[in-house]
Amino acid sequence: MKEELLLLGLASIFTTGQASAQQKKAENKAIKPNIVYILADDLGYGDLSCYGQKKFKTPNIDKLASEGMLFTQHYAGCTVCAPSRSSLMTGLTTGHTPVRGNKHAESHEGQWPLPDSSFTIAEMLQQAGYVTGAFGKWGLGYPGSTGDPVNQGFDEFYGYNSQTLAHNYYPGHLWHNRQKIILEGNTGDKNEEYSPELIQQKALKFIENNQSKPFFLYYATTIPHAELLLPVKYLKKYRGKYDPEKQYKGAEYGDKRFREGAYGTQPECHAAFAAMVTLLDKQVGEVYAKLKELGLEKNTLIIFTSDNGPHKEGGADPDYFNSNGPLKGYKRDLYEGGVREPMIAYWPGHVKAGSKSDHISAFWDVMPTFAALTGTNSPSSIDGISFLPTLLGKPGQKEHDYIYFEFHEQGGKQSVRKGKWKLIRLNVLEPEKTTLELYDLSKDIGEEHNIAAEHPKVVKELETLMDHSRIPSEIFPFQAETVAE
Repeated sequence: MKEELLLLGLASIFTTGQASAQQKKAENKAIKPNIVYILADDLGYGDLSCYGQKKFKTPNIDKLASEGMLFTQHYAGCTVCAPSRSSLMTGLTTGHTPVRGNKHAESHEGQWPLPDSSFTIAEMLQQAGYVTGAFGKWGLGYPGSTGDPVNQGFDEFYGYNSQTLAHNYYPGHLWHNRQKIILEGNTGDKNEEYSPELIQQKALKFIENNQSKPFFLYYATTIPHAELLLPVKYLKKYRGKYDPEKQYKGAEYGDKRFREGAYGTQPECHAAFAAMVTLLDKQVGEVYAKLKELGLEKNTLIIFTSDNGPHKEGGADPDYFNSNGPLKGYKRDLYEGGVREPMIAYWPGHVKAGSKSDHISAFWDVMPTFAALTGTNSPSSIDGISFLPTLLGKPGQKEHDYIYFEFHEQGGKQSVRKGKWKLIRLNVLEPEKTTLELYDLSKDIGEEHNIAAEHPKVVKELETLMDHSRIPSEIFPFQAETVAE
């Protein structure tokens, strides 16, 4: 009898232990990592010290790079704000994504909206059980439109709905979901409420409020977009350090133009730029510190990148800071400097510390990567390929056959990169002026030597890809449209 009871007891212990192990396994499987995606605004490939910046330091972002993975061939969605962000949100290239330019919505505050039919990263992660928050600059649909962030999968939004208003760091108002928040401290000639500080406070609060749930924080900071303006407490340590200093005369504080989008850059442009990027670095450090304070840093994937290349408006001086590093071109160019961006991924215990990747990836790859990470499904019709195997150092990473970009301003531009080859077509909208440029990026990362005449077969192949990489858009027409077959 005692033996039977002993056997029953052992069986019970074994069964309980087995059930406990299975339960633990199920619980571990159910734990989903938090995702923090930080998107800088017009930060160049060479604007971080971990990417070669020599005139100032970015220690907090450098720390993420030294303890995570640094990408050398990551591309934005486009070379200006709205289409780049549309590509990120929808997993589609600029040849397919709904918003393909910085088109302002008439009679509304904000840009042309994403349609209701769009399926965004935020909606995908909501379906996977994530709380979703967007903080900073939106630019994909005016308040109340189909493109309003709270209509595109975000549980909370705080910041600039309109990227035009985001030209100013002391705006008259911001938006919290659909509520217009009047900033009384920025009325008349007063400039007391600095938007990056307000947005930072809300983003940190979002982390605190959702620490017990899986969350997706899309932090689209406005730094260092023109204007170059910040409180003196941040600027003073850089004054006098960047001679010859570049002077700029923009809209004055209190000037009507200043409140409506004209740049109110501080006179010391070099000092202001350095101070702004180091403020961005400080805020990234604060986000990390908040995650660590709450014990979340080991279960959070942090990605840091930028939406396009460096700008030259508002007194910015990318040549002085070598903001492109070895690359050619700026914002609005389809040369590498306009679209190749810094990207850092940090996730301790999963992403190898101090690693570097030359995997070719782009904004439209972020959606399928997050889908694979969270065990959900992204639409089969998107253009992206998950780079999760690269992040985790595992085999099976798929590669793009080629990547495609288009830009509708400055005569129209298109580009295709396939392996080492890069073809750029300029003046697309004026066929009699259209020119082609071919570069071998394996030998000429600075795109200095146009070798199109030497490789007619390569040019023809890439032109064919170019012509079949887009579908027409009634809202964003592009001359000589070719429907992909």
